[in-house]
Amino acid sequence: MLCATLILIGVGRSIVVQEILFFGFFYFILEFSLFVLGRYLLISLARWVLQNRFTRLQTKKKILVYGVQENSVALSRQLKNNTEYSVVGFCTRDKEKSNYQVDGLPIFCIHGEKDLEQLAESYSLDGIVFPAECDFLHERTGFIYLCESINLHTYLMPTMSECSTLKVASASIQRIRIEDLLMRDEIKSAREEVCKELTGKVVLVTGAAGSIGSELVKQIAKLNCVKRLVLFDNAETPLHNIRLHLEKEYPSLALDPIVGDVRSQSRLRYLFERFHPEIVLHAAAYKHVPLMEENPCESVLVNVIGTKNIADLCLAYNVEKMVMISTDKAVNPTNVMGASKRAAEIYVQSLGRLIATGVRPEKTIFVTTRFGNVLGSQGSVIELFRRQIAEGGPITVTDPEVERYFMSIPEACSLILQASTLATQAQIFVFDMGEKHKIVDLAKNMIRLAGFEPDKDIKIVYTGLRPGEKLYEEVLASKENVDATTIDKIKIAKIRPMEYSEIIDKYDQLLTLSKRVEILQTVKVLKELVPEYKSAHSQFEALDKVSKPNLI
Repeated sequence: MLCATLILIGVGRSIVVQEILFFGFFYFILEFSLFVLGRYLLISLARWVLQNRFTRLQTKKKILVYGVQENSVALSRQLKNNTEYSVVGFCTRDKEKSNYQVDGLPIFCIHGEKDLEQLAESYSLDGIVFPAECDFLHERTGFIYLCESINLHTYLMPTMSECSTLKVASASIQRIRIEDLLMRDEIKSAREEVCKELTGKVVLVTGAAGSIGSELVKQIAKLNCVKRLVLFDNAETPLHNIRLHLEKEYPSLALDPIVGDVRSQSRLRYLFERFHPEIVLHAAAYKHVPLMEENPCESVLVNVIGTKNIADLCLAYNVEKMVMISTDKAVNPTNVMGASKRAAEIYVQSLGRLIATGVRPEKTIFVTTRFGNVLGSQGSVIELFRRQIAEGGPITVTDPEVERYFMSIPEACSLILQASTLATQAQIFVFDMGEKHKIVDLAKNMIRLAGFEPDKDIKIVYTGLRPGEKLYEEVLASKENVDATTIDKIKIAKIRPMEYSEIIDKYDQLLTLSKRVEILQTVKVLKELVPEYKSAHSQFEALDKVSKPNLI
């Protein structure tokens, strides 16, 4: 049709043929080029994909999953499509599971270091990943130390509840920390009992920005049952931070952060007058032993007089219950800090006695909780060791024989809240702290977990016991016994309380002397109030040679 049209309008036949041949050849070249180019691009893309996949497979970290329980298998499935880790099998110490498969992956039985070493070499293993939710903490801990002894990495997965999808992000797989090894089996939650205690009430937490106080307010906020939560602390920035956290996580919570000091009676009276708290959790305290040994008057003003101020106002404003948070350093104290906490225990218990015996008509219940070191607290030995390892060492340990109890902050706070539901009057609750741990062993294990060799890559230096420091901590004095409670990890210490009339003069003296910063006289009166307080490695040892009146 086109040709006929062109001829009709006078265009020559030869020219038309030339045009047709030209455009035909042009389109042929174009189509051929596109075909060749497309094929080349497809081949290049396929090669890139295959190469990239092969490279990823080559660079993936080969790992074993510990255990063959349901949560271990679930963990393996979660990691199936992970871009950084490749599961090559399961490992266990159960001989009966050997030579079996789960989900097409082999189960390896590990008897000892030699088996693990051979397996790691055969499969070019990077490490072993442990499910967080497991029933074999002690077995897991031993196995982790075995891994670290041959420089095999150990990883911990988040709990199932912390995983938002079945595909687990590599960032959620964390290297195992020393805290994970010191953890104990999870305590049974007593949410219902604690809620019953706190529902519809105004709760005041002193020291709310500290390690224990901040966790207490988080746990209380999570219960979503209190009428109002009042936070009291003298540390402005940490208090601001905990406020921001709570406002974000619990926007409907009635929250009042108040800056103030437990030494100030007027500030505390304003606090009680404004909010009329019904439950008071008293966590405000100075806690660092060497620092308080150098500043004994401040230790007395905060730990003793501050507690007295809170307790007196609890009586004056008919608070239902005051829970004082104490420490195992109050048992047979060898330092000012421990003695100041014991003096605070004595005062709180004496007020409870006044009510229990009918001397005072008020109904306030006074109780004390006592426990040891908590993991991850500000200024803890673990944080110190972590910094020293990051700096390349050395790690400083005071004495090779020093032992301490450890408990996680969430566990300690959960037990505090549970103990408050058990309380009747003037009781001191002690927590089951588990086994003691040698600090030097703790240091060595932290070095290994960081991928180094103790005393080879990172040195351990012994510096000698610090003023007031003990070799061993105690939760009970030698003359103290315990009664059981309905909660396994909480006991009641049977301690003969001192009568209020016998001791009140000593608190008045402590207030006067510590305000004047009369250091020796302040410590002398503290020793009279706490007869079992014997200074160790301290400038105050000379005062122990002075005869003291027996207050008991």
